Amino acid sequence: MKASAFVYPWDVNGDPRAPGRIAALGVGQVTLAAAYHSTRALTPRHPRHRIVTAEHAAVLYPVDSRWDGRALRPHPAGDWAPGDAYGEAAAALAEAGLEVHSWVVLAHNSRLGAEHPDTSVVNAYGDRYPWAPCIAQPATRAYLVDLAAEAAVRPGAAGTELESLGWYGLQHLHAHDKTGGVGLGEAGQYLMSLCFCPACRAGYGERGLDADGLAAAVRAALEPVWQGLPDDGGWAGVEKLLGAEPAAATRAWRDATARSLQEEAVAAVRAAAPEGFQVLLHADPVSFHVGANPGVDPAHILSVADGVVVPCAGGPALLTPFAAQRRESAVIAANLTVVSGMGGSPGTLAADAARARELGATEIRLYHAGLASDGDLEDVREGLGAV
Repeated sequence: MKASAFVYPWDVNGDPRAPGRIAALGVGQVTLAAAYHSTRALTPRHPRHRIVTAEHAAVLYPVDSRWDGRALRPHPAGDWAPGDAYGEAAAALAEAGLEVHSWVVLAHNSRLGAEHPDTSVVNAYGDRYPWAPCIAQPATRAYLVDLAAEAAVRPGAAGTELESLGWYGLQHLHAHDKTGGVGLGEAGQYLMSLCFCPACRAGYGERGLDADGLAAAVRAALEPVWQGLPDDGGWAGVEKLLGAEPAAATRAWRDATARSLQEEAVAAVRAAAPEGFQVLLHADPVSFHVGANPGVDPAHILSVADGVVVPCAGGPALLTPFAAQRRESAVIAANLTVVSGMGGSPGTLAADAARARELGATEIRLYHAGLASDGDLEDVREGLGAV
């Protein structure tokens, strides 16, 4: 069962032992960040540092001329990943015998929202989410499609994994996050993630909804949630709060918008890539879900991309809808957290991988080789040896 470990360039560059250490885990592939959001990351074995602070969303390679004169453009990293950090790390990992695939974060970018506030999702109360670009806006879509193609198809990459290629919303750890005081549940999260920027307001109109009336209905629907109403769970909870017809109309608009963006981005990557280049999307099989693993229709996405990377931190159940729609060559990769300090369970990797295979996984992803402790990595080695 093929396994790939997620890695940042700063885990490798400046540490000559890192490529061999990663290869010794028993993985045949690494998924190496080429475009990534702001983060603060631990580097527990690096000879020069222990903490890396990536201050803003950045590309980790030099951009080309496609961005000249454009208002929306990616920014280079600062001293946390200077120059062609991706290329340097990719070369070292390839020399250790590892196949390198790029890891590209798209619709998750706080700097874009800070510099261009009009690009952000706007909720029903008028609050902007600077970390969440609205994927309905034409200029933002063009930016995301071009970023996907450039960041994915790096020299030597055999494939890519596209993260956040869909709607982002409220649910995001933003700086010192203090949004957990009220349990919104799935229904509240959906309503708080509905966008009311001009492009989305026009989109709701195309679905027969008055945008002002819809925003008022969303605010009214959320009042019981703010008062502590228990979550009904799933789409039924959204329909109960907002009403079945308006809920369906909002979902139809958002589903169609995300699907078309995914189609455009994958087509752009394939147009720029060599033959045989693999394109996977990080995805959730429930289309109204938002975030790093945006909701998709399994049948549709498996007809567009070569496969999916599925979050399994809460268990492997999300694999099943993709497995039911899988064609023979499609990849269904179970994303397993192996950092015990982040809630992962490296000690049960063999059993978790076996269960994922039973539910339809063809490969596994390990999050994250750079963040894990030495003890976690030893468990990963043992677990992969038993898979």
